[in-house]
Amino acid sequence: MRRKRVWVISPLFYLMAAAMAAMAFLSLPHSRVLFMVELTAAGLSVLAVLVSDYLWRHNVSSTVRSAKNVLAAGEDRAFQEFALPVAVVAPAGDIVWANAAFVQSLCGGGPYQGENVLKYIYPKTFRQVMGEKGACVAHGGREYTVYGARAGEGYLLYFVDDTYFKAVNKEYREKRSVVCLCAFDNREELIRDSLGDEESRITAGVEAALRTWVAEELGGFIRRLSNGRYLFITDDAHIEEAKKKRFRVLDAVREVKNSRNNMSATVSIGIGRGAKDIAESERWARQALEMALGRGGDQVAVRSEGDTYEFFGGLSKGVEKRDKVRTRVIAATLTDHVRASDRVFVMGHKNSDLDSVGAAVGMWAVIQKGLEKPVHIVIDRLRTLAGPVADMVDSAYPEEDVFITPLEAMQSITDKSLLIVVDTHSVNFVESHELLQRAMRVVVIDHHRMMVSHIKNALIFYHEPYASSASEMVTELVQYIKGSAIDGVDAEALLSGIMLDTKNFVLKTGVRTFEASAYLRRRGADTVAVKKLFSSTLDNYKQKAQLVSGAEIYKGCAIATSTWEYEDLRVAAAQAADELLTILGVKASFVLYKVGADVSVSARSLGDVNVQLILEEFGGGGHLTMAGAQMKNIHMQDARRALLRALDQKLAEVSSESK
Repeated sequence: MRRKRVWVISPLFYLMAAAMAAMAFLSLPHSRVLFMVELTAAGLSVLAVLVSDYLWRHNVSSTVRSAKNVLAAGEDRAFQEFALPVAVVAPAGDIVWANAAFVQSLCGGGPYQGENVLKYIYPKTFRQVMGEKGACVAHGGREYTVYGARAGEGYLLYFVDDTYFKAVNKEYREKRSVVCLCAFDNREELIRDSLGDEESRITAGVEAALRTWVAEELGGFIRRLSNGRYLFITDDAHIEEAKKKRFRVLDAVREVKNSRNNMSATVSIGIGRGAKDIAESERWARQALEMALGRGGDQVAVRSEGDTYEFFGGLSKGVEKRDKVRTRVIAATLTDHVRASDRVFVMGHKNSDLDSVGAAVGMWAVIQKGLEKPVHIVIDRLRTLAGPVADMVDSAYPEEDVFITPLEAMQSITDKSLLIVVDTHSVNFVESHELLQRAMRVVVIDHHRMMVSHIKNALIFYHEPYASSASEMVTELVQYIKGSAIDGVDAEALLSGIMLDTKNFVLKTGVRTFEASAYLRRRGADTVAVKKLFSSTLDNYKQKAQLVSGAEIYKGCAIATSTWEYEDLRVAAAQAADELLTILGVKASFVLYKVGADVSVSARSLGDVNVQLILEEFGGGGHLTMAGAQMKNIHMQDARRALLRALDQKLAEVSSESK
């Protein structure tokens, strides 16, 4: 084969070096120092060009020698006639030799001398190509799988054209059937106290929005099941397109309103994507729908392979469920499980607050005094934020061993013991992960929006994201178990939890919240005593003031950071987050503070910004108006930048979904 002359280093560089030397001599009459500097620079340039030329030629010559060893005798002709494109390349990627198939398929029949193979395998690297499974690349509108082998000091690359097979695989994936389940979230609330024609109008409006979306955008079909539930089937390609449009059907359904109070209709959708068959897709869709409903509804949850979830929507506030039938059933079932246990342990979340400890005290009182079963509250007294409540309970029951440590619980728990987890449902946030793993029988009572890392296989999973607090849920339960077991101290502990999570009956406060509080007041709760439980020290007040004074406003969100560490900074951070919401124009607040090598975030909002969705990016959780998270091994400034990026992303998504 005739080869063209290849310039390793462009002649232009030689001319430039010569020009620099000439300029140096022109400078000699004016400045001897300038002459020496320019002459030295010109000499170094020439030296660099010569060294580069030598190294390249040495690299190519060594690779050529290796290629001759590989392609000895008749092998060169065999590789030339080989059907697959093959190339021998130098360590730096320069093509030394290629067969006819490579020239025709990848070079378009043109010369390859001087070419670098990296442009044919971009963005893959030699390390990926040399792997056992090769690397998938695209070039010239074709798809290849590239395999590599060592060839002396260079590489021998094989290009397998599998465009057809990849196209078939893509079509198979895109045409796989996907099962979707839809639930009319607030149907009962919308049609309550409505006339017959109003109920028909609302139901017909929601169904019309769903049918239009499924038919026009998903290319599938929909069938109504029962109790406001629907099933529709489409394919993976249409789901991917719906994701890009962020499931606009949620906005279409919200346009259907009740004429009595202008309340919008909302739906939740669960999608099982990437399953091996229809049965598995339907099972995943049910799990995704439960996840969407557990997060407050008005959203789409997509479950894919690997137990991964994607969430879209969730903009509207949850609607309070006024039906207490489920609460009564849960209370009866919980009573049976308690009586079948040898002892009971009640546990909240890490860094337990007034709601966590208050709910635990309520469960302890009704089980200890109402059902007469041995029961203990598992708590870390050194890390709790509800020390005043724990001290109050200890003073009221000096002869009872109410609170024990996680280690003491581990030593006394048996297979017949019952563990009740309150105010959290995440395996990552419980007070003692070891105790949760050891417990054979678990009950969960929580009000936070559903997280992917929730406790599975619980005997009872009493999850009510519409409730204001775990203390409210426990207050309703104890009334059906044995309401007379609650006395003044227990009632004050429960009321403090309700007041904490509702911010003194401002946020997430519904009819059932006031009903639960009225019951606690009848049982002897003293509001003045409860108010004293929220008192803080002067040092905490100063820390809070320092955080608030250093806050900045970013897109309607107040962001405060601390560069110092105090023993009880968690309390001050939570109080500062609440205080920042009182500033005019602030829709949400975020307080970042150091905890060792980590950075914790305490977030609050008035409902316009879903802080839970934002902090989920960092493994945190909570609910729409209150959330927290912890970033591991990160500097404060890096944590702040990460929070700003998450804010930009989520606020942009909310803006696009609300249009």
